[in-house]
This record gives sequence, C-alpha cells and structure tokens, in this order.
Amino acid sequence: MERHNRTVTALFIFLRFTCQQQLQVVLFILFLSIYLSSLMGNVLIVVIVLVDSRLQTPMYFFICNLSVVEIWYTTVTVPKTLASFLVEKSMISVSSCIVQYYFCFALAGIELFLLTVMAYDRYLAICNPLRYSTIMSPRTCQSLAVVCWLMGFTCPMFPSIMLVKISFCTPFRINHFFCDADQLFRLSCSDTYAIQGVGYAVSTVVIMSAVLFTMASYVQIIVTILRMSSAAAQQKTFSTCAAHLSVVSIYFGTLIFMYVRPAVKYESNANVVVSVFYSILTPLLNPIIYTLRNKDVKEALKKTFLRGKE
Repeated sequence: MERHNRTVTALFIFLRFTCQQQLQVVLFILFLSIYLSSLMGNVLIVVIVLVDSRLQTPMYFFICNLSVVEIWYTTVTVPKTLASFLVEKSMISVSSCIVQYYFCFALAGIELFLLTVMAYDRYLAICNPLRYSTIMSPRTCQSLAVVCWLMGFTCPMFPSIMLVKISFCTPFRINHFFCDADQLFRLSCSDTYAIQGVGYAVSTVVIMSAVLFTMASYVQIIVTILRMSSAAAQQKTFSTCAAHLSVVSIYFGTLIFMYVRPAVKYESNANVVVSVFYSILTPLLNPIIYTLRNKDVKEALKKTFLRGKE
C-alpha cells in the first residue's frame, strides 16, 4: 500500500560520495586523472597494434578489442560521475538511466567474453602450439570478436526492455555513481520479481559460464606447464599468461561479488567500492598489465615515436 502512495518520478539524483566539499574536489581530481590515464593508455594500445605489423597476432588483436571496450566502458559512467563532484545535485532522467544501465552491462559482458576467448587463445598457444596458427587464423579471430560483441549487446537487452515497462517512485536517490540494477530495483514502485529473476539468471549464467570456461583453459595450461622438464621453460611459458590471469582474477572476482547473488537483499557501500574496481580501475590496469610492461609493445612504441620524429 505504501508503494502506491509514493510519487512517480521521471528523474533520479545520484548521492554524493561524501558531504565534505574539499574531499569532493580531491575525488574529482583523482577520478579525472584515472579516466584520462585510462583513455590515453587504451587509445595508445589500439594505435600501436594497428600500425605495427609485429603486433598483428591473435593475442594483440583481442587486446586491441579489449581496449576499445574499456574506452567505451569508462566513457559511459565516468563523465557523469565527474559532473556529480561539481554540482549540488547530479540528476539523470529515467530513460537515460536505463540506457546507461544497458550499455554498462553490455560492455561488461563484451569484456567478459573477450577475456574468456583470450584464455582459450592462451590454451591453444601453450597446449597445442603446432596447430595454433591454423586454428587461430585471422578469420577465426575476427569471427570470435564479432560473437563477443554481439553476445554482449544481446544479453542485457531483455532485462532493459523490462525496465522500461516499470514505474519508479520517490525516494528517487541512487546510492551509487551509475545506474546499477540493484538501485533501480529499490526505486521501483512496480513488482520487480520477474525482472530480478531474469537479471539474476542472465548474470549468473553469463558470468559463471565464462569463469568455468576460463578455469578449464587454465587447468589445461597449468598441467602442460608442470609437464615441462625445464624450470626456465616453465617460467617463460607461465609469464605469457600471467598478465591475463591477473586481470581475470580481479575482474571476475568483482563481478561475482556484485552480480552472482540476489540484488536487493544486500544494501552496502561496499558495492560502490567494488564497482569502482571493475568499472574504473580495471580499465586503467589493463594497459599496464597487458602491454605497457610487455617487451614487444615497448619496442613498438619506441619504433613509432622514432618514426614520428623523422
């Protein structure tokens, strides 16, 4: 009965991270620095992979796709977050909020699928090196990338359509820095049981399928590495997939914490902190972990800059 007495709203207000103005300024500078660094790092990766012929390999092709996703991903959420530090009330319309929700989870899904395909790529390179070039042909890589993008944009489509059909009531404050599913369910004055079930099922199936497939790939990789007679060969082989494993552990771990559980029962500021990790910090870490510490990329960067000075 209480829900029916609430006022239906067309606008949401994002709650501030803190009420202290000085801390708001510090957070603005911090988030802006992370955002610009992430953009520059990922754009640099895309450019280097496209212009350097030595990086025209399956691994770097998928890293390039991942960087494009990261550029989109951060741009969907961070500019609005930065604006919220500068104004008294950061508002967003319901329709814009649902659009942001859709693109956030579509791009998160694409990244999830790309990381899974990259685990398969490492499995083939280490466990089946003789057939690697044949299996991971340019056409196969392109097809896998297209499938990742299509699946990513398709998975959140049905929950997003269901969100359009529900009403939202006061209080209209979002305790987050973007339109997360959990917050939208809390603000609804319609019955959200069906959409919660669909959203929970989709996120659980997608995330856990990716986790299991990636784990299966790495079990095979570890078994192959342990069978190598030379310790130096073991270390060299493991180093080729250590970067990917680091990113997968952070990204998959935060997604499981956030979405492989019923959403509404858990109201916690920890959700915001964890969301910062996978939506803002991970896009910054990817260029560093994957490529900027990589010998091939360093040489490609040096070559590109020297060419630019000529």
